Amino acid sequence: MSEEINKNNYSADSIQALEGMEHVRMRPSMYIGDVGVRGLHHLVYEVVDNSIDEAMGGHCDKIIVDINEDGSISVEDNGRGIPVGIHKKEGVSALEVVMTKIGAGGKFDKDSYKVSGGLHGVGVSVVNALSNHLRATVHSSDGKIYEQEYEKGKALYPVKQIGDTTKRGTIVTFYPDPTIFTQTIEYSYDTLSARMRELSFLNKGITIVFTDKREKDKDGNYVSETFHSNEGLKEYIRYLDGNREPIIAHVISMDSEKGEIPVEVALIYNTSYSENIFSYVNNINTHEGGTHLQGFRTGLTRALKKYADASGMLDKLKFEIAGDDFREGLTAIISVKVAEPQFEGQTKTKLGNREVVAPVSQAVSEMVENYLEENPNDARIIVQKVILAAQARHAAKKAREMVQRKTVLGGGGLPGKLSDCSEQDPAKCEIFLVEGDSAGGTAKQGRDRAFQAILPLRGKILNVEKAMHHKVFENEEIRNIFTALGVTVGTAEDSKALNLEKLRYHKVIIMCDADVDGSHISTLILTFFFRFMKELIEGGHVYIAAPPLYLVKKGNKKEYAWNDVQRDQANERMGGSAAIQRYKGLGEMNAEQLWETTMDPNFRTLRQITIDSMVEADRVFSMLMGDEVPPRREFIEKNAVYANIDA
Repeated sequence: MSEEINKNNYSADSIQALEGMEHVRMRPSMYIGDVGVRGLHHLVYEVVDNSIDEAMGGHCDKIIVDINEDGSISVEDNGRGIPVGIHKKEGVSALEVVMTKIGAGGKFDKDSYKVSGGLHGVGVSVVNALSNHLRATVHSSDGKIYEQEYEKGKALYPVKQIGDTTKRGTIVTFYPDPTIFTQTIEYSYDTLSARMRELSFLNKGITIVFTDKREKDKDGNYVSETFHSNEGLKEYIRYLDGNREPIIAHVISMDSEKGEIPVEVALIYNTSYSENIFSYVNNINTHEGGTHLQGFRTGLTRALKKYADASGMLDKLKFEIAGDDFREGLTAIISVKVAEPQFEGQTKTKLGNREVVAPVSQAVSEMVENYLEENPNDARIIVQKVILAAQARHAAKKAREMVQRKTVLGGGGLPGKLSDCSEQDPAKCEIFLVEGDSAGGTAKQGRDRAFQAILPLRGKILNVEKAMHHKVFENEEIRNIFTALGVTVGTAEDSKALNLEKLRYHKVIIMCDADVDGSHISTLILTFFFRFMKELIEGGHVYIAAPPLYLVKKGNKKEYAWNDVQRDQANERMGGSAAIQRYKGLGEMNAEQLWETTMDPNFRTLRQITIDSMVEADRVFSMLMGDEVPPRREFIEKNAVYANIDA
């Protein structure tokens, strides 16, 4: 009986007070966002941010980041080195305090750092808590080297002196804990290199050397890149827009310290029809925007509108110009440094500080006005672009109204080609976008019609990267996609955003042949999703199906294989002389085969489409789908897998 009483006895003893490090290990997502691939890479950024802060304070100019052979990460800088003296309050070395106490660091003392990167000042101690092993080595200003090691956030021994040095700086090497990062502890070279490149552009003058010691190039050297930028954002724009054609002669940029808030802006206009604005606060990409973006938009619109009105070029227009028209074909980057940033939004990437709006808008307005006055030719080109944009918007609005699904009474309804499912709950439904009618027919027969819908697409859909907006909405295939998904353009907050309230399927699966054409069609569809339905991707609704390449058969045994290795293994298992069929396309499979390999939720492989870095995704799409051939060739050569053919 006593046990029963105990269970219900909610007393002071039931309250667990978790110590800082234990809490991080219990609830890692609170500190780093998630424990998947994104969180794993976030550990590196936390450590690098500390070095960047040193650099911003003017104490260091070189940061070395290595992926070591065993998969651990080392970050070295030539800053002042983390202090090692005894901390008065804690009674242990300051290095140990920084490494093992949450919320310890120099960022909370207003005098030591004016502005710092990193979101919460939790920094390196969180990295330590989530690492199997971490070693911190400090080359101190007293000419000695100090070291301390930790396991899962706990110090293995007090800080000890291990030698003398003339260098200065801190080296942190850590190995992420596989029990926390259960999905993977494998670092991606491309993800890290993209972030290091970004950091070098955002903090000009700093050199970042990034090396991957897990692989060597053909000369036997480690794969390595050095990032350094003298002009900062100006260079960044050139890098981003390398595949687009500019319409003005120079990148418009400025770097000002208005009041307390340093603002850096760079922008250019190109021939495309999309707007790409990337905003940063303290080196963090705020992809939901916020007050700094609002200030930028206000300042840009104000200066351009004033100029356009004065030039008399708008006199013939029959309708008003909207704010969006000023931003068509614009690529811009805004970077602000705020001492006490307040973040809002779901993912903490929307800046909420009100005091930022005015300085940014003033600075941008001044910069644009000066440029327009000094470059009258460019000014005229920009205003012409704005007028064209306004006319196109007008045409797009009409085309879009055509797309938006009509009411049940007014006819319209679902596209004729769609074979819908019987389930009404969108969370359980999935739709397959299938290339061609023949594969569509097989998919219709093979599906589970309770929850799987099929929409066959005719051939290659429009390349939206090179088309004007109203052309996109006039395209029949694209209209069908909009109508079938039930999404509309325009929400209460943003007229251009996608409204997902009436989304009819929570899984949108692209199912194409496993050949070159199929990959091309998948890329075209993904480009369309990225440019017009980004919210679908961000919500994790977009997938790619992986149909098998081979069927290995012998007698009544059969196995499917998705690559050559699996094919050979299956052949061996069957004793070596099995019949192998290579599927050139989905149409070669019968309905049953398609169901068991590609559509059955119990056995299929689906790849979810996620976006790590918006900036990088934008660059890749504009390169793959734009007009410039050389960068595309380079990309294909770098990412292609060559087969050795013995001729």
